[in-house]
Amino acid sequence: MADHVDLVLGQWHAQRPDLDVSPMAVIGRLGRLARLVDVELGKTFAAHDLDRASFDVLATLRRSAPPHRLTPTELMRASMVTSGAVTQRLDRLEARGLVVRAPNEHDGRGVVVSLTDAGRDLVDRALPDHLATEDRLLRALPPEERSRLAAALRHLLESLGDR
Repeated sequence: MADHVDLVLGQWHAQRPDLDVSPMAVIGRLGRLARLVDVELGKTFAAHDLDRASFDVLATLRRSAPPHRLTPTELMRASMVTSGAVTQRLDRLEARGLVVRAPNEHDGRGVVVSLTDAGRDLVDRALPDHLATEDRLLRALPPEERSRLAAALRHLLESLGDR
């Protein structure tokens, strides 16, 4: 069985047989897979009136210890959202009543972000659907292959400085 990446590799082998294009077999598939996964996860998030970044902010707050409160910097470090995106998402989530910002009692210049009851309820409703979508996307891999893939990807991420 062949996929699009196999076609690309074959074309490069024909045009540039002097080059080792084998890294494209992994990187090309990771890129295509990321796009396909993003589309499917986006559908799940949209069903809950969320996008990926908003879900990630809410989920990061939800998985933190009660009272589910973090500084924007802690939120950025613990989530998969950039600093600029955190501020933008917080503005939107606060306008929807899903989070609140309050002065940081330990640092008078800063703020802490807390999950509201509505925010907790929303992420608690969305999370099972999110996990079901991820499980469906990985269904072609038996559990032992999922574990090996997760370990290999962790190793690769760590080698690139992602800790």
